[in-house]
Amino acid sequence: MSLNDVADGQDHSLDPRAIPMQRVTGGLTAAAIALGSLVALAIVMLVADNLAAWQRVLMGLAWLVLAVLGATFVDRWPVRSYHHTSYRIDDRGIEIRRGVYWRVVINLPRSRVQHIDVSQGPIDRRYGLGTLVLYTAGTDHAKVALGGLEHGRALRIREHLLPPGADDAV
Repeated sequence: MSLNDVADGQDHSLDPRAIPMQRVTGGLTAAAIALGSLVALAIVMLVADNLAAWQRVLMGLAWLVLAVLGATFVDRWPVRSYHHTSYRIDDRGIEIRRGVYWRVVINLPRSRVQHIDVSQGPIDRRYGLGTLVLYTAGTDHAKVALGGLEHGRALRIREHLLPPGADDAV
């Protein structure tokens, strides 16, 4: 694939592997929160001598309901987010659309781009994905990140969006 294949002016979805990757990262976060809150709940139950049995059961049930809601959210949210995120690249720059409830459209002209990073965490690497991070001189949207891209495509987008003469040292 050439560099020009990224600047086709068409709307593109994120890589479908972004869904399981987000489920894994969300699951790890939710598990850490659930475990921490369970430990806190256990400490409260051990320390509080004046709690009735029904109060202890109610607290345990509340924790269980919240844990199930968190697991459901971790399972379903990545699919909804995936369907509401797209990007378009042409010769002028990049447009990013995202947001399930609050929709955001970010248009970033190539002329405003100062620096571009492509990052990959360990979970991203496992799924072959990367995050494109664009930096501008402005205050609004001075840092714009687009995660869930196939790593090679993110690198090609970076090369396309770099300002002309970006290889010059100052």
